[in-house]
Amino acid sequence: MAKLVVAASLVVAGAVAFSYFGEQPLWVRLLGLLVVIGVAGFVAYQSTWGRSAVAFFAEARTEVRKVVWPTRQETLQTSLAIFIGVLIMSLILWGIDSLLFRVVRYLTGQGG
Repeated sequence: MAKLVVAASLVVAGAVAFSYFGEQPLWVRLLGLLVVIGVAGFVAYQSTWGRSAVAFFAEARTEVRKVVWPTRQETLQTSLAIFIGVLIMSLILWGIDSLLFRVVRYLTGQGG
């Protein structure tokens, strides 16, 4: 836990230093901030939590590679089907809304 606190403190210190040295060129401040973030990441990796987080992301990357992604044609066909379905449903809802509007106007005596 102490390593995580040190890593978080390094990131906060880097952000404060980035702001404090505002008169320096931007690339120097960014380089310094990236170095501090890299050191903080290294310190965080030394903890049990850090190692388990890295292992989790490695496993997640492996799982993403196993996914069978749809082809361009399948994606276009699915998108077209969804678009047509949404269009049909919007027309149905527009029709029901118009009908109810006319019924309410008739019942309230505002219709002609």
